[in-house]
Amino acid sequence: MSKARRSTDWGFPRWRGYEGAREAATVRLCDRHGCEERGDCPAPKAPNSPDRWYFCRAHAAEYNQKWDYFEGLDKAERDARTKSEQRENAGYAEAQHYGWAGSGDGSRSADEMRALELLGLESDADIAAVKKAFRERAKMVHPDVRPGDAEAAKSFQALSLAYEVLKAAEDRREWRG
Repeated sequence: MSKARRSTDWGFPRWRGYEGAREAATVRLCDRHGCEERGDCPAPKAPNSPDRWYFCRAHAAEYNQKWDYFEGLDKAERDARTKSEQRENAGYAEAQHYGWAGSGDGSRSADEMRALELLGLESDADIAAVKKAFRERAKMVHPDVRPGDAEAAKSFQALSLAYEVLKAAEDRREWRG
């Protein structure tokens, strides 16, 4: 009986690839006729079908280019589907550190966009415009100017909160560089 040979896997990270065994690894080719690339992107052959095509990245992008998730639904059905999926995916809610997940051009979060809307500004407003808009609106509803007016006090609190949200976001942007 021969002695067992030593392994070349000396812990993590492995010294060879995960498909680095001595036998050949099977690679599925793209299902597009004439393509010799690796087909590792599944795409459904028909709606609600378990059968899949396997395309390379380029052909998968071409296949999905005109795909519409809401095709055939009216506006109410679209809104209902969107709301139910957002409710089911509450664990993936937006957070402040996901700057790309917000509304607009991707540079502002949804909270920042609501704050800008409350101040009557566009999504590309800078901090100087935010300060100016806050001061103009706050002068009209400040509790010292309108004492005893509960609605004005509530409006002032909303404006103050909006300014604080935008100021904190600006501080984060300056800190990041």
